[in-house]
Amino acid sequence: MKKVFHGFGLGLRKDYYSEILATQPAVDWFEIISENYFVDGGKPLYFLDAIREQYPIAMHGVSLSIGSTDPLNKLYLKKLKSLADRINPIFISDHLCWTGVGGINSHDLLPLPYTEASIKHVVERIHYVQDFLERQILVENLSSYVTFAESDMAEWDFVSEVVERADCLLLLDINNIYVSARNHQFDPIDYLKGVPAQRVMQHHLAGHSDYGEYIIDTHDAPVVDPVWQLYKVAAELFGPVSTMIERDDNMPVFSELLAELNYARTIAEPIYTQQQTSVVLPTAGRYHFASPTMAMSVQEQHNG
Repeated sequence: MKKVFHGFGLGLRKDYYSEILATQPAVDWFEIISENYFVDGGKPLYFLDAIREQYPIAMHGVSLSIGSTDPLNKLYLKKLKSLADRINPIFISDHLCWTGVGGINSHDLLPLPYTEASIKHVVERIHYVQDFLERQILVENLSSYVTFAESDMAEWDFVSEVVERADCLLLLDINNIYVSARNHQFDPIDYLKGVPAQRVMQHHLAGHSDYGEYIIDTHDAPVVDPVWQLYKVAAELFGPVSTMIERDDNMPVFSELLAELNYARTIAEPIYTQQQTSVVLPTAGRYHFASPTMAMSVQEQHNG
């Protein structure tokens, strides 16, 4: 199966519903926060359905808690599957993390110890989720602020083992790599080079808050120059990867987000054009990944 490139997208936020429908901006796709649409009706679904008629939609979750030792939440999975069946998303993703234990929700994305035991635990749960949804999912690397003393491998080695053994895909958040590299003092290029290129299906780009000795992933500011530079390296290493801008606070006028998105295009598209290559993904097996009517293969994109 050829790697599917959907172009350049934005996070779909309620601030922009009406403007998107009125102006139909030059955005290739939008990404929703899945949990915001676990409702039976009302304005969220009304606008989602209307925008879905014009644009492909990706689903991005924050509550799967794939790394927790609590049982997977079956009601949550049913709601996730129902929404996916409704909108046929190009991606379903969540974070490689845990969000709570013992029935207590931390309301945060918490890192895992990078150990063989953690790999086995997470892989088993990803298999279950993919079987339940009948789709491959993407898992996203975190920004982190603490590490575990028992970790015995680098984060990128841990992530690589998880996605390979689980036969899932990787949402590689470029800002998160930069944040964690600064906080834990590793080379972000080592991270990029350490993950399996054929599994990288999506990129996130976002802003953060810099406090000098540490930085926090806040999604409330424009993407900074070092992250753009890291994104350029990612484009060179991974080839065409669907990319989006995340913004969740201090929401700017929509035109500012469009300008950021177009800047991502100016970085990546010349590299993609120069490469003129298609990338083959691992066989998806019994899972389906993206609607064939929604995107071209990389090779088809290049050939016009």
